[in-house]
Amino acid sequence: MLSEPRSGRLAAWGNALLAGLVSPDDAVLAIVGEDAVHRVEGLPGESAPVGLTLALGRLRTLGASGLRIALPAPGHPLGLSGPPDFNARALEAEEAVVCEGAALGLVPAVYEAGPAGDVHIEVVWHCLPVREAPPADVPSLGEAERELAEALRDATAVLSRLDVAGAGPVAEAAVDAYRARAERGRELLAPGYPPRAVRVLELAQRVGLLISVASENGPGGAVSASEIAARAEALRPVERTARRAQVAAYNSVVEERGVR
Repeated sequence: MLSEPRSGRLAAWGNALLAGLVSPDDAVLAIVGEDAVHRVEGLPGESAPVGLTLALGRLRTLGASGLRIALPAPGHPLGLSGPPDFNARALEAEEAVVCEGAALGLVPAVYEAGPAGDVHIEVVWHCLPVREAPPADVPSLGEAERELAEALRDATAVLSRLDVAGAGPVAEAAVDAYRARAERGRELLAPGYPPRAVRVLELAQRVGLLISVASENGPGGAVSASEIAARAEALRPVERTARRAQVAAYNSVVEERGVR
């Protein structure tokens, strides 16, 4: 939850490019981030994988007017609308991008390449047909913000009750990572996004921080298997709320433009 999903970067900077707010070079640089290279495979009219610059331009000519993200999990097809093949691939990857106006979707496959000691990440986005229908379970920004405030209180209470919110090197590292990310919050979203979307995304990451502490900081005070299971059960709806808020934030610029 703390790391920015690749689908989020692609949607955010792709939307900025479609709106004419950034150059193709700047958009591609932001989307690729620390990865070595991104390619798109299966794009209509292309027999081989192509680079992101060409792919984004081609999607525009195919009618794409906006990009949304999906962050599905088992039993929760968040942001998806079908068909089953696309949903299954997105669920396996735990993320996807859906193109508004073009009935196409992109699912990332991540590969490690290079010799030991010099390994880099390559990403291939598989382009597939999608069903033009409302995405599943995506809240508005206002709804997401209200739900997150409640989720943050719930998560804090659960961690306090289970004695998980204490210290420890993993917890301290998670806190440091969140603080570092929050200090450069302007980088969270591309130009064109409303300030509320940045605020919601930051809060979603804060909730994600607490979930990460609970999941990665050992058993804490929950010394029995039943207590560990209780912790996971209590935090499951909190994690779901945080994912919904992330999707609402990344998709907000499309909603504001009235793209359907």
